[in-house]
Amino acid sequence: MLIGKPSDLPSSAITSKDQYLNRRRFLRGAAAAGAAALGASRVADILSPRTAARAGTKLQTVKSPLTTTGEQLTSYDDITHYNNFYEFGVDKGDPVKNAGILPTRPWTVRVEGLVKQPKTFDIETLLKLRPLEDRIYRHRCVEAWSMVIPWVGYSLSEFIGQCEPLSKAKYVQFLSYYDKHVEKWTNESSIFWPYTEGLRMDEAMNPLALLTFGLYGEVLPNQDGAPVRIVVPWKYGFKSAKSIVAVRFLEKQPPTTWSQQNAQEYGFYSNVNPSVDHPRWSQKTERRIGQPFYAQRRMTLMFNGYADQVAGLYKGMDLRANY
Repeated sequence: MLIGKPSDLPSSAITSKDQYLNRRRFLRGAAAAGAAALGASRVADILSPRTAARAGTKLQTVKSPLTTTGEQLTSYDDITHYNNFYEFGVDKGDPVKNAGILPTRPWTVRVEGLVKQPKTFDIETLLKLRPLEDRIYRHRCVEAWSMVIPWVGYSLSEFIGQCEPLSKAKYVQFLSYYDKHVEKWTNESSIFWPYTEGLRMDEAMNPLALLTFGLYGEVLPNQDGAPVRIVVPWKYGFKSAKSIVAVRFLEKQPPTTWSQQNAQEYGFYSNVNPSVDHPRWSQKTERRIGQPFYAQRRMTLMFNGYADQVAGLYKGMDLRANY
């Protein structure tokens, strides 16, 4: 089994809290040292409590049995400095530089569509709906790189229960925050904004699907999808919508951003499948970020290693056609 108790993970495989806090202190010191060069207004934009600050805020968590064992965690520094978040630039280092403009407080998530009654949840209510769990998950990007991330959240199914969807709701769609009046949200004009993703209802109800509020025991940094995102560990990373502001329950399969952008390369299901290559590169192997060069390349696992938990969702489906 690939899922076990967190105690099964040897302490030698975990980046120590002191280690990543020391990195954080160093970065904060570097930011302060460069304040004069950046200018007071720019520093205020980056470090404002209304936008990015809450980074470093601790979350109270409990251990979860739904966690991946036997994997070395990717460092906090790599997780927060190597990101795909196209609203803030297309290069991996762009989000950490540009995402400070994302206003994470106040924050609400609207619930719409086929529900008993439309609702709106503020972020503080969402944080208190269920105990927050520590869960280590593999993260696999369609670009053939991967990480191992200690997320904080609770099963998406717990939130869906609070939404009270109607029985004819077969899909759930997620919409990300978008501000067309801010330059960084308009650089990629060919993308249909706001960013949207979706899951079949039984996928969303699987216990592994996570409503996520933090990583490494702290609130999510802006560049990683603050203040609330979805994590679907058996699918390629773009399925895990960041900075969500609306959840819609639908009878028919919703459009999703990357399928709209290029349906031949990015299908609705997007399950990690080493036997289905991306048209422009192989998916048979992946590069683990943060590992020594000789240890980075590894074989890709079916469903990212979570086949025991999710393969039954796709029984009888042609996973080459439904990529």
